[in-house]
Amino acid sequence: MATQKLEGAMVALVTPFERDGAVNWGRLKELVRWHEAKGTDWIVACGTTGESATLSHEEHNKVIRTVVGAAKRARVIGGSGSNDTRKAVRQVKEISDLGVHAVLSLAPYYNKPSSEGYFQHFSEIARASERPLIVYNVPGRTGGNIDADTQLRLAKVANIGAVKEASGNLPQIMKVLAGAPRGFSVLSGDDALTFPMMAMGARGVISVTANLVPGEVARLVHRCLAGRWDEARKAHERLLPLHEAMFLESNPIPVKEAMNLAGMRVGPFRLPLTPLAPANRDKLTKVLRDAGVLKGG
Repeated sequence: MATQKLEGAMVALVTPFERDGAVNWGRLKELVRWHEAKGTDWIVACGTTGESATLSHEEHNKVIRTVVGAAKRARVIGGSGSNDTRKAVRQVKEISDLGVHAVLSLAPYYNKPSSEGYFQHFSEIARASERPLIVYNVPGRTGGNIDADTQLRLAKVANIGAVKEASGNLPQIMKVLAGAPRGFSVLSGDDALTFPMMAMGARGVISVTANLVPGEVARLVHRCLAGRWDEARKAHERLLPLHEAMFLESNPIPVKEAMNLAGMRVGPFRLPLTPLAPANRDKLTKVLRDAGVLKGG
């Protein structure tokens, strides 16, 4: 069992790009410092929200190194994952050497392994990693679900310290929370479910919305961890329209559009991601104005 506490307000950081699609390294460092000032505890570099699928191998490692170098207080999680276990093992070894505090490992996609396949895959990665491993269950993107029994088996594997649960399957999540060994963290992978999941025992969130309003997300999580449930519920209710707007289209399209609308200069997407449809852009703009993120009528 990994001993490091994998809990708190965690942002799945966007990767800012220049107009020509190159990584904007200076802006990336600024975002890290801004998150630290706003109370974010952990920064995930090169997750789904960071457009890891369209970063080259060299860019992927450089983004992680840059975030590690810019972070003074926040701890850094490096994103990884492959549907080839051998590649995933090589990648986690590389990322472990970049100065991260933990590694987030995406479930294998496309080849749809069995429960035993998931267990063997993550067990191999955990043995190879020098940092605590966070298993990432996101069936909507990978085409397969890591069921509760398999997650609980993985929770007993040395060096696996948490699961990021983005299945949206509350009965499954409740079963994992009820059966998880002491020291193992369940983290919300759906912003809108952070409050109910933490009320059931989850220890934090890896958040998309925190790219836009990190202070508000951090306050929600910290209130939950402190057992200040009435205050946390009110924060959850204020954030809910933003959470929903972040998924008007595939992540990270809405959050990057929102950040650019708010003057946060994170640039364009890389294909095959494209800008929001005009109707969804209008919906997003209204939500941002109602939430006070954008000023004016």
